[in-house]
Amino acid sequence: MKRLMMIATLLATMLFAGAPQLSAASLHSKREFRGAWIQTVNGQFTGMSTAAMQQTLRQQLDELQRDGVNAIIFQVRPECDALYESKIEPWSRFLTGVQGRAPMPYWDPLRWMITQCHRRGMELHAWINPYRAKTAGTTALARNHVASLYPNRVFPYNGQLILNPGLPENREYICRVVDDIVTRYDVDGIHIDDYFYPYPAAGQTIADDKEFMRYNGGITNKNDWRRNNVNAFVQRLGQTIKDRKPWVKFGVSPFGIYRNKKSDPVNGSATAGLQNYDDLYADVLLWVNNGWVDYCVPQLYWKIGHPTADYQTLAIWWNKYAGNRPLYIGESVERTVKEPDLNNPKTNQMEAKFKLRRNLPNVQGAVLWYAKAVADNMGNYGSALRTYYWKTPALQPLMPFIDHKRPKKPKHLKAVWTSDGLVLFWEEPKGKRWGDFAQKYVVYRFAQGEDIDIDNPAKIVAITHDKWIKLPYDKGQVKYRYVVTALDRMSNESRKVKKKVWL
Repeated sequence: MKRLMMIATLLATMLFAGAPQLSAASLHSKREFRGAWIQTVNGQFTGMSTAAMQQTLRQQLDELQRDGVNAIIFQVRPECDALYESKIEPWSRFLTGVQGRAPMPYWDPLRWMITQCHRRGMELHAWINPYRAKTAGTTALARNHVASLYPNRVFPYNGQLILNPGLPENREYICRVVDDIVTRYDVDGIHIDDYFYPYPAAGQTIADDKEFMRYNGGITNKNDWRRNNVNAFVQRLGQTIKDRKPWVKFGVSPFGIYRNKKSDPVNGSATAGLQNYDDLYADVLLWVNNGWVDYCVPQLYWKIGHPTADYQTLAIWWNKYAGNRPLYIGESVERTVKEPDLNNPKTNQMEAKFKLRRNLPNVQGAVLWYAKAVADNMGNYGSALRTYYWKTPALQPLMPFIDHKRPKKPKHLKAVWTSDGLVLFWEEPKGKRWGDFAQKYVVYRFAQGEDIDIDNPAKIVAITHDKWIKLPYDKGQVKYRYVVTALDRMSNESRKVKKKVWL
C-alpha cells in the first residue's frame, strides 16, 4: 500500500508540476485562445488513404477537444499547393504523395476539417505559407504550379523556391489564393507563419537585384525595400480578407525575436538570436500596431533560462510591445515537458510557463506546437490540460475592433421529453447583418439557490452549434437552473435566458 501511495504521489507531481500554486481566478479564464497547430509539411499524412487520414485526424481532434483546445490551425498550403479543392494551385504532395494528384477516394480535407472542428465547438483557421513555392524535399512540381507556369517569379534559395516578395504580381497572386479560400470555405481565420523572406543560410544570396532596381520606389536601402515589400503584402492580405468576409480573423505567427537590444537598444529584447526585422524583413510590430493583423502568435519555443532566447524574457517583451491586438504565445510542447523547472528540477516547465502567461495582462492564450504531441499526451501534457489547466471550457477572446455588438438572446427555451430522453431546446434569435446572427450557444448549469454567475467558466456544460442539449435526467428529484446564451461570429455573448429543470 505504501508503495502504491508513493507511485501515486510521484505521478501527481509529474502531471501537475506544482500547479496548485496558481489561484483559481488566474487559472480558469472564461475567454482564452487555446489553439493547436496541425502541420502537414512534415509528411505525417503523406500517402495515407482517405479513411486512414480522416481516422487519424478524428482521433487527434477528439483528444484535443477533451484537453480543452478551442481552435485548430490547419496547414492547407505548404508550398503553393493545396490540401483543398483549388482551381488555382495543385493538390499537395503532402496529401497524396505526388503534387497535382487528387486524393482517392476523393475528399476535401479543408472542408472536412471545418465540419469536424465546428461540430466540436472549435474554430478552424486555415494556415498558409505565402511565399514558399517549393520545399527542399520536393523533387517535382505539377504543370499548373506557379513556379512551373512563371519561373521568373521565383528565386532559388537553399534547395527551396521562393515567390519573390519584390514582385507586385506575387502579392496579387497570394491574395487571390486567399480570397478563393475565404470565399468558398467557412473558415474562422487565415493564418500565416514565420516564413517571409527565407531564413538566412550560409553561402546563399537572395536574387532580387533586378526587382530592386525596378520597384524600389525611391527606397535606397535594399533591406528597407524588402521590409516594405512584406509590409505591403501583409496590409493587402488583411484587407483582402476583410473585404470578402469581415469576420474572418487574420493571424500571424512570427519568429519569437523581433530585434535584439544590440540592434535596437530602445525597443529590442535582451536576446541574441535571429531577428524578424533584420533577417526575415518582417516588421511584425508595425502590423500589430497598425491593426493590419487581428492576432499575433510569436513562436516562443525556447525554455525558461535559454542563454540567448529566454522564454520568460521574450514573453514579457511581447506583452509590453504587442498589446494592440490579441496576443497568444506559441508554445513547444516537447521542449516544455523535457526541460526542468529552474526552481524545482524534479518537475518540468509547464506550470512555470502557464503561470507566467496568466500574469501577463496582454496575453490572451496560447497555441501549442504541435497538435500530435498534445494528442499523444507527450510528457502528460494533455492530461494536465484536461484535468487542471484547461479543465473548464473557454470562449474565444473578444475582438471589438472587428465587431462589439452582441446578438439577441435565444428564444423559447424549454425542456421536452423525447424518445431519447429529456432535451433542452431553444430557437435561434433573429438578426439583420453578419454580426447579429448567432453561430454558437453556451449552456450553463446552476444548482438550486446558487447565484447565476455566467462569468464562472466552471458552470459551462456545453459550447455548441446545436440548438438543443440532452439533459442528464436521474429520477427528477433535484432542481437545477439552466442558462443559455448566444454567441455571434466574434464570440460576443447575448443576454441570458433561464429554465428550471428537475433532473
